[in-house]
Amino acid sequence: MTETYDAIVIGAGITGCCTAFALHQKGQNVLLIDRSGSAATGGSGAAGAFVSPKIGKGGPLQALTNEAFLFAKDFYLEHFPDYFHQTGVIRIPKDREDAEKFPIYEQYNDTKYRWVEPAELQKLGIEEEHRSFLFEEAGVCDAPELCNAILKEVSFKQFDVKTLEYDGLQWHLLNTERLMLNAKHVVLATGYQNDLFDMRYMAVKGTWGSRGDYDSQLDMKVSMHKSISVSANVNGIIKIGATHVKSKEPCVVCDGKPLKGLFEKASQMVDTSDFRLKETFCGMRAGSKDYFPLAGKVIDVEFMFEKYPNVIRGAKPPLKHMDKLYICNGVGGRGFVFAPLMAKWLSELIVEDKEMDRRVNPDRLFLKWCRKL
Repeated sequence: MTETYDAIVIGAGITGCCTAFALHQKGQNVLLIDRSGSAATGGSGAAGAFVSPKIGKGGPLQALTNEAFLFAKDFYLEHFPDYFHQTGVIRIPKDREDAEKFPIYEQYNDTKYRWVEPAELQKLGIEEEHRSFLFEEAGVCDAPELCNAILKEVSFKQFDVKTLEYDGLQWHLLNTERLMLNAKHVVLATGYQNDLFDMRYMAVKGTWGSRGDYDSQLDMKVSMHKSISVSANVNGIIKIGATHVKSKEPCVVCDGKPLKGLFEKASQMVDTSDFRLKETFCGMRAGSKDYFPLAGKVIDVEFMFEKYPNVIRGAKPPLKHMDKLYICNGVGGRGFVFAPLMAKWLSELIVEDKEMDRRVNPDRLFLKWCRKL
């Protein structure tokens, strides 16, 4: 007998986990599946998982990021406080030129912060000559542990989907052994791998991220970011990481020495003399072309091209979506910031038919993509 659910979420990274949790909270019979036997391998497992605001000169992306930060902070504190450490996060200028911009950024800081002078940074064990921002409500998550904690709240099954078929009433998910799962709704939270449907218009691309977990006795009480991230000491572990490696083979880039470049940068920030590498993580983090997340319905590309061939010449016909197929993706290096809010909005679309926020609706990318074909 095949199993039938209200919704199946494909992909157990942080976006998939949060989406399944949000649907479960709304009373849905939801199943979270992943081809791996455990959650958060790949991009989410390798994340530094900082939950902090975005600084800059304002704009829609900064506003959305900071809205998502406030929601994520409260979400983790309410539901998974054991896996979110509110250490505070210090944002340090990358160089002198960047330091000159911080007073400009200040007027756009719409989340709680304060200045930290170099003398205070020294007392915290941070080697830095520039004034910095401290966001005291920010913090860092235990990435794999948090995802696995969410797994305990929802139904989970290891299942490698090879094909999706829709019969007009529900979706049929089949693996290579032709075992089947059925669902009224399907959410694709598969990260940079999107081979189940034509979603080229979303332009999801992967960027390698690396993180090293180090055993240390350094009394580092606050987390920090200065082109790379260095976490506070939590249970004897300090994390160093960044979304930075463009090569598809990051271990080749660092000459077989995991995190060599990141560790050298961290050593210029804090005393790393007793750091001993415990574990290395690498994974692909999926981002969108315009850096905004992707949460909403999936356009039926084949239908659009057949019905409206002039769409490639600038026509703007009504968009046709795949029935009850959705995506939650493109959160990039800020997955643990964006995921809870994107999951909330997507669950409201699926269960309540609430209109998706235009800033993250994937529809925004389709017509522009068509004109470039």
